[in-house]
Amino acid sequence: MVEKIQRSLERLSFVDLIVWLFGLSIVAVSVVGMIGSLGGHLYTTKEWMRVTVYGVTQGGVYALIALGYTLVYGILFMINFAHGDIFMAGAFTGYFLAAKLDQYGIYNGHPILSLSLVMLLSMFTSVVIALITERVAYRPLRRAPRLVPLITAIGASFTIEYTFRGLYGSGVEAYPELEVLAGKVSIGGIEVLKAHILVIVVSLAMMAGLYAYVQYTKAGKAMRAVAEDKDVAALMGVDVDRIIVNTFILGAALAGVAGVLYALIFKQVHFFMGFIPGIKAFTAAVLGGIGNVPGAMLGGFFLGIFEALGPGLILEGLGITSPHQLKDAIAFTLLVLVLIFRPTGILGERLSEEKV
Repeated sequence: MVEKIQRSLERLSFVDLIVWLFGLSIVAVSVVGMIGSLGGHLYTTKEWMRVTVYGVTQGGVYALIALGYTLVYGILFMINFAHGDIFMAGAFTGYFLAAKLDQYGIYNGHPILSLSLVMLLSMFTSVVIALITERVAYRPLRRAPRLVPLITAIGASFTIEYTFRGLYGSGVEAYPELEVLAGKVSIGGIEVLKAHILVIVVSLAMMAGLYAYVQYTKAGKAMRAVAEDKDVAALMGVDVDRIIVNTFILGAALAGVAGVLYALIFKQVHFFMGFIPGIKAFTAAVLGGIGNVPGAMLGGFFLGIFEALGPGLILEGLGITSPHQLKDAIAFTLLVLVLIFRPTGILGERLSEEKV
């Protein structure tokens, strides 16, 4: 054990030492903030629980989007930076159907049917945009160096954003409110918004469905085979192109659902709404271990909870004013810490023989 530690110290460069000292200093500051916050009794236990529930709700949305990143990375080893805008496309298109249903009194008159229709339209739109992007932007570059598809993905992101700005306008649109989701319910003495309960239940159900699909269906086994080695999978009779298309469909459908859930929480949509949630979801995928499906789920919830609790738990304890304005900084600081102390993510990045 001592020899192993000595070998590790010998391999430690000056830059590595600086990075580790930086990470440890962030951890030390965070501990001081938590001591100050918890010791000062700034919030009651019920208030902490309410914030945690909000974090789980937010994390469910992040996790659904993160699964799209991790599925595509697991198959193609590329980051689909247009995925946040695929999420936006579904939510923004679903708004127009929701507004029209609300105009005719159907939205609140038949809430389950209305929400199902809006969600189906959102999923359909996201899937269509994802398929067009895959066919036009990614498939011709499948054998290109990795930097080329990455740059293409950024270009596709801007193309989708400003296409929707031209089609739908640059204004912020308010999603109609479902009366059945208004108000709160008490669970164990903690008041929880009905919309948050719906988001948590739907996101968990979608994630469970995806995990079962990947692990226990023939198509899921084919996906895992392609992720392991495309050429060998093709020799074994797997239609690689079809599997890649299915992967984009699955990721986009989950993003479409996440778009509607996001709108139910934040009540508004606009053409640029996919940028921040997309970056946060990518962060969640990296936190859990990019290419690892359970890791993306865990990373999404972990990021959502940490982002919700962080400002009150750490920043307020340090005496920082307006700590909740810095929640994005909290999220990306967490990413830095994970990359310093565990670069492959919480559950580890999925590596295939091709990558190794």
